[in-house]
Amino acid sequence: MKTLGIFGNSGFAREVGDIACDLGYKLVYVARDQPELDVWAFPDEAVLESEINRYRDMQFVIGIGENAVRQKIAQRFAGNLRFANLIHPSATFGQRQQKVVEAQQGVIVCAGVRFTNNIQVGNFSIFNLNATIGHDVMVEDFVNVAPGACISGNVHLGARCWVGTGAVVNQGNGSSKLQIGADTIVGSGSVVVRDCEPNAVYVGIPARRLK
Repeated sequence: MKTLGIFGNSGFAREVGDIACDLGYKLVYVARDQPELDVWAFPDEAVLESEINRYRDMQFVIGIGENAVRQKIAQRFAGNLRFANLIHPSATFGQRQQKVVEAQQGVIVCAGVRFTNNIQVGNFSIFNLNATIGHDVMVEDFVNVAPGACISGNVHLGARCWVGTGAVVNQGNGSSKLQIGADTIVGSGSVVVRDCEPNAVYVGIPARRLK
C-alpha cells in the first residue's frame, strides 16, 4: 500500500484523507508544531513537519484550505518533496480534461466535482465538494473553489482567490473572460455578474465590493 503525507490536521485535512483512503493510500498527517501534534486524536499516524526528511520518498498533498498558507508550504518544500494530485473517483471530466488536471501538482478534486472542457488548472488549487467548473475557464495557482460553487464558462480565477460555498460566477465570453482578481474573496451564496478587482471582498446578489 502506498503512503501519502498530508500537511495539516484540521477538518479539511481529514476530508482530504478520505479521498486518499478511497484511492488506496495509507496516511501520514504532518503537524506544524508540537502543540498541533498534541491535539491530534485520530488513528492515522501524525508527525512533525520538522521530521519530514524521514519521509522524502513519499508523495504529499497540502490539506489546508487557506490559500496563502498552502502557497508558503509549497514554496518551502519545492524541489525537496513530491506533491501528488488527489482526484476523487466520483469527479467527472469532459474530453481530455482529466489529463490536464493530472499534469499539474498538488491539485485536490473532491467528491462530486464536475469539469467540462478546455479548462486550465493551476497548481495546488482546491475544488471542493460538488463544485462545477465550466468550459474555457482559467484557474491560476492556489485557488480555492468552495463546496457547491458554480463557475460558468469563460471565467478567469486569479491566483489565491477564494470562491465561497454556493457562490455563482456568471459566464464571460471568449474575447473577454469574466475576471475574479488575485487574492479576492467571493462570499458564500454570492452571484458575480461582472469583474471583481484583486485583493477585495465581494458579497451579495449581484455581488458588490464590500472592502
